Parts: sequence; C-alpha cells; structure tokens
Amino acid sequence: MARHNTLGKWGEAIAVDFLVARGFAIVETNWHSGHYEIDIIATRGNRMVFVEVKTRSTADYDPLDAIDSRKKNRIIRSADCYLQSLSVTYEAQYDIITIIGDQHDYTIEHIPDAFIPSVVTRRARR
Repeated sequence: MARHNTLGKWGEAIAVDFLVARGFAIVETNWHSGHYEIDIIATRGNRMVFVEVKTRSTADYDPLDAIDSRKKNRIIRSADCYLQSLSVTYEAQYDIITIIGDQHDYTIEHIPDAFIPSVVTRRARR
C-alpha cells in the first residue's frame, strides 16, 4: 500500500476515535456505492453526519485546500445517495476533520457544519 494510503487510513482511524469520544455513533466507514464515497458516516441526535477526513504528514499544505467546490458537491451527492437508501429520515450535516502529523505527534481539527448544500433550482422548459 502506498505511503499516502497508509497515512489516510491511519487518519481515518484517529478521526473515528475522536468522534466516538465526543458522543458520535459511527454507522459506516469508507462507504462506497458506485463512484460515491464517504470517509465516515455517523449519527448524533437526529443528524446523520457525513465526515470528510484529510490527513497530511506536514503542515506544508493546508488540508482544507483539497476540499474545493467540486469535492463538496461529490460529498453532497454521495450523502444524498446514502440517505435515499434509508427508511429513516435524518437531517444531514457535513463535517471536515483535518489531521496533520504522524502517530507520534499530530494535531486534529474538527469543523462541524463545514459547508451547507446550496439550493439548486432549474428553470422550467417552455
């Protein structure tokens, strides 16, 4: 496995432990359906929380730079796909967790409600 994949798996495990310690119930990790993928799916109260985890070994690059509008839209579409498969209704929340460092020394930042899906309207055809 490539070094960046190993680092990413480690970061996701740290993020799961972090969330559990704060009262989140983990529902899924590394959920995939077709081209859709979500790092962590958790619940807390009446919310289904979709968590994107970004792990970097150094602070040379801000992990948040990797989450552009295209990535946010993919997360939203993935979450929508997941929610449609459930028979229970949840309010969706989109969080980001960034981890910088390694297993010996790291910092973790949790950004709840990191972004909100925009409302898309389409013009009716005439």
